[in-house]
Amino acid sequence: MPYFDAASAAPLHPVARQALLAALDEGWADPARLYREGRRARLLLDAAREAAAEAVGCRPDELVFTSSGTTAVHAGIAGALSGRRRVGRHLAHSAVEHSSVLHAAAAHEADGGSVTEVPVDRSGAVDPAVYGGALRADTALACLQSANHEVGTEQPVAEVGALCAEAGVPLLVDAAQSLAWGPVPAGWSLLAASAHKWGGPAGVGLLAVRKGVRFAPRGPAGERESGRAPGFENLPAIVAAAASLRAARAEAAAEAVRLRVLVDRIRSVVAERVPDVEVVGDPERRLPHLVTFSCLYVDGETLLHELDRREFSVSSGSSCTSSTLTPSHVLRAMGVLSEGNIRVSLPPGTAVADVDRFLEVLPGVVAEVRDRLGAPAAPLSPSPSPAPAAPLVVDALGRRCPIPVIELAKVIGEVPVGATVTVLADDEAARLDIPAWCQMRGQEYVGEEPADRGSAYVVRRLG
Repeated sequence: MPYFDAASAAPLHPVARQALLAALDEGWADPARLYREGRRARLLLDAAREAAAEAVGCRPDELVFTSSGTTAVHAGIAGALSGRRRVGRHLAHSAVEHSSVLHAAAAHEADGGSVTEVPVDRSGAVDPAVYGGALRADTALACLQSANHEVGTEQPVAEVGALCAEAGVPLLVDAAQSLAWGPVPAGWSLLAASAHKWGGPAGVGLLAVRKGVRFAPRGPAGERESGRAPGFENLPAIVAAAASLRAARAEAAAEAVRLRVLVDRIRSVVAERVPDVEVVGDPERRLPHLVTFSCLYVDGETLLHELDRREFSVSSGSSCTSSTLTPSHVLRAMGVLSEGNIRVSLPPGTAVADVDRFLEVLPGVVAEVRDRLGAPAAPLSPSPSPAPAAPLVVDALGRRCPIPVIELAKVIGEVPVGATVTVLADDEAARLDIPAWCQMRGQEYVGEEPADRGSAYVVRRLG
């Protein structure tokens, strides 16, 4: 069964498995002890730290291992904010950061701090000048991912890092998605990553803090990992994580070229074979293995289930696949279609035949789901009516996307050019998907108006 969700968790690398099994025999003792078994464990821990630091591009004494990438992000943000509390309590981050950054920012704001969310363009990238403009005299920390986890867009880390350095603000980079593919560009002060993203075992993260960065760990102090990651080290998993990172890096150059060709094929073929699809993310400045697209008039959850039935494991940022029932904050920040969203992230070693079969299966699956939902089969035709008899209102309250958009598409042809349709909807995804539909269909999104329940979305027919 083709597994196309490496951005969530990459399959365990064979080197990781070998290192894990060996370390279970040799690295079970306490590396803080001075007897024989402890010294042996300490040697393994030091070697793993050196290997990981080499991949990150930092000194071994600047890097600690944590229990996860999320823990590394939280510890990094909290420690930097605490260490620079005399400077101020302002935090800046991009609008498309991983939820671990957003949760840390929300906690900081609830504790009395201030937060600035830097917008992104339609490709998902920040403008360095805009990011630089968000830095203030009281900015204690800035956060910017190296590459986005949902759409693959790479961020201008070097440019933003230079602006942060000029302003005297440390930059924390979440490198979870990109570290397997190469070093993060210069300019970062703190870096976090997660082993299961590059084929290491789950439950291992890493946090690097450059010398000279003011850092004060929050919470009860610990004796291990420089006091930044309390608790007994999971040494076998750490050894496996470092070994697999080195192995993934050694294979990255050749595999990136191969996977980029496959992703380019997916991007082009999906756009050709699937009507009303939006391929999102930067087409050039992106991770080599990841592509995301959204299909109009499609329920993302149903689409995922249908692809799973056909033995393809993919992911989605659609609201209908989220426990929060809200559209992906990444897609929302980009202003792109969220319904029917599919993320394909190919693990190393993905076979060309599996990609070809996916491209053969996908159009039929999308058509089947659209037909099941009663989506319109073709774009509207011109209306001969000179003026509407009465304002047209579509009541889609209580119905989840893509139904409000489907109902809009069904009736837009009933109004003359220049007239409007008002869609009443209380699904949060409609706020994103109705404007996106207008852009895809060449109609005018007039705006959102208050309503007794939900919101009223007004669309003007242009032709």
